Amino acid sequence: MKKYRNWIVSALGLLLWAVGFWMVKGDVRSTLAYVCIGLGCGMFGYGAGELIAGRVLKGAPELQRQMEIDRQDERNVAIADRAKGRAFDLMTFLFGALMVSFALMGVELAAVLLLVAAYLFIHGYALYWRLRYDKEM
Repeated sequence: MKKYRNWIVSALGLLLWAVGFWMVKGDVRSTLAYVCIGLGCGMFGYGAGELIAGRVLKGAPELQRQMEIDRQDERNVAIADRAKGRAFDLMTFLFGALMVSFALMGVELAAVLLLVAAYLFIHGYALYWRLRYDKEM
C-alpha cells in the first residue's frame, strides 16, 4: 500500500478537482465546490511531485543519500526550526491585528470568533509543547 500511496493521492486529487469543477459548472456554486477544487489541486500537486521526485532519484542513489543527509543535518534542522519560530512570532502579531481589524470593521461575529478560537488553539498548542520540552530538557 505504501508503494502506491502517491498514485492514490494523485488520483484522489484529480477526482476531487473534477467533482469540484463539475459542481461549479453545474451551477452549484457552494463553498464545498471550491474546497474540493482547492484540496484536489493540493493533493494532486503533492502526489505528482513525490512521484516525479521518486523517478528522478531512482537512478541516482548517491544523490538520494546526499539529500537524506541534508534533510537530517543538525544545522539544517536548527535553521528550519529557527525560521519556524520567527514565522510563529510574526503570525502572532498578524493574527492579533487581523482580529482587531475584523472586530472594528464589523465582520460577522462567527468569523471573528472562529479566528479567535484558531489563534487560542495555536497558542495553547505552543504552550503545551513548551512545557513538555521544558520537562525533557
